[in-house]
Amino acid sequence: MNLQLLREYEKEHIAERQALPEHYLGLSDDEMDRRIIAARAGLGDRVVVLGHHYQRDEVIKFADYTGDSLKLSRQAASRHQSEFIVFCGVHFMAESADILSRPHQQVILPDLAAGCSMADMAAADQLEMCWRELDQMGVAGIIPVTYINSAAALKAFVGEHGGLVCTSSNAAATLGWAWERGERILFLPDQHLGRNTAYKMGVPLDRMAVWDPDEMGGGLEPEEARSARLILWKGHCSVHTRFTVRQTESFRKRFSSGRVIVHPECTFDVVQAADDSGSTDYIIKTVKASPAGSVWGVGTEIHLVNRLATEVAPEKTVMTLDPIGCLCSTMFRISPNHLLWVLEGLLADEVHNRIAVPDEQKRWAKVALDRMLSIN
Repeated sequence: MNLQLLREYEKEHIAERQALPEHYLGLSDDEMDRRIIAARAGLGDRVVVLGHHYQRDEVIKFADYTGDSLKLSRQAASRHQSEFIVFCGVHFMAESADILSRPHQQVILPDLAAGCSMADMAAADQLEMCWRELDQMGVAGIIPVTYINSAAALKAFVGEHGGLVCTSSNAAATLGWAWERGERILFLPDQHLGRNTAYKMGVPLDRMAVWDPDEMGGGLEPEEARSARLILWKGHCSVHTRFTVRQTESFRKRFSSGRVIVHPECTFDVVQAADDSGSTDYIIKTVKASPAGSVWGVGTEIHLVNRLATEVAPEKTVMTLDPIGCLCSTMFRISPNHLLWVLEGLLADEVHNRIAVPDEQKRWAKVALDRMLSIN
């Protein structure tokens, strides 16, 4: 997606963002950059700024650390001298940082409207209902596993019920851990990551079932649920499900020697049509390690793909599979204006948009995260 398209997108979606004080609107790029740099200097080690891989360039250039959500949360927690963790990402990421942070640290999300459509597809009350209905169906030996792209309340439920969190990097290891402890797994909220990972591990598709939280009994017959080794929550990533097999075929027609690599949040048929699949970090490392002159079609968020092409692997040809460009619209809500607002607020001893997970949720969510970290 080129800069002009991004600007047009920004104008169309500005109403979706958290409102800012009038004097933070209409600032030039130069003035915002100058004031952000000045605020960072004034705060010194009291603040650490985190930037997720999918964040826009105008924001991520100010990040002390870049990476995926778990990597960033752990790095922030290791910065003991920092009182404030400014997470340029989405809501569940800021929650994870708060769960793993020290008591003296406060986590800030520059725009409270920056959520995650996938995380929103699974609510705590829906999970509790699912758990009761599975029990009523006689489905025993279930270990719950939730993707890190989920709310703290879900992580807490999973921790309290003997399960754990996973990332796209360690999904196979966490599923293996869970199957050592139970006959079957309830995996949420992204059905595609669960399906693609389990299939790679040798689980046939006919031993997987999809639980629809909007249907009575998840839309499953009791026998279907009892015979499944993996029960997948009906959720998905709105970015990664935009990639198609047709896009892969179109890329191969243009570049016969090119390779396709996609994120495992893509649909099963797209992952099967690709040459490789893996987490964001895996995609970065694989493309970076390939020979100079390699050609890659990449199925993940456009800001990361563009950064791969211009900064990580400039001696290779790297392009998105989607000619329009798959943008994470909720991540895009974090703007330089919002970053400036929260940083200058801290200079004035005002904390805007603090993300604080309730203590009881934090306790059990940390259990679920610690279980995952113990098997990494």
